[in-house]
Amino acid sequence: MLIVNHYLCKRISKAFIMAGTKQIRTALISVFHKDGLDDLLKKLNEEEVKFLSTGGTQHFIESLGYDCLKVEDITSYPSILGGRVKTLHPKIFGGILARRNNEDDRKQMAKYEIPDIDLVIVDLYPFEQTVINGANDQEIIEKIDIGGISLIRAGAKNFEDVVIIPSKAEYPVLLQLLNTKGAQTELEDRKMFAERAFGVSSNYDAAIHEWFAK
Repeated sequence: MLIVNHYLCKRISKAFIMAGTKQIRTALISVFHKDGLDDLLKKLNEEEVKFLSTGGTQHFIESLGYDCLKVEDITSYPSILGGRVKTLHPKIFGGILARRNNEDDRKQMAKYEIPDIDLVIVDLYPFEQTVINGANDQEIIEKIDIGGISLIRAGAKNFEDVVIIPSKAEYPVLLQLLNTKGAQTELEDRKMFAERAFGVSSNYDAAIHEWFAK
């Protein structure tokens, strides 16, 4: 009986581990700084991960010889208002926030043709550096990231299904993970990135608040 129970426990434990394993198939990439992205893109491409992006990031990805689907091809909307609105669309945020094990979410994704987005890579506009450089008020305000910070929060909120990389400082961490496990992550990996993502988000907002307070 003990042997059987031990065997069943191992089976159940393995099932829970497998339930927490998620495959990265599509990555949304929206970054300000492109340095350090090359190696990550190379590995993701080797793992047959599809790229989705817009603007300068999309051109950078394509300049390296990789296929990259435009966000506009999914949303049917171009980048507007001088680039202030690019990724803010239900088809993008639906693809990040949808709960993969929720039947109603899956039905709505199918109905509205919302793609699964499994990995979100963001590097925010350099607000603090812009302030330090002595830019004028209008230039500083334009460096308040809206789409990027929203992507970070969405990816972190849905960490059960999505990997969120909130800054270029996390590129090496993801790369090491990919080299070790391939394009798969466990729940503990995604939760770790989510924690770091909310750290980036809170520090960014704190810097903006401090500037306004002055």
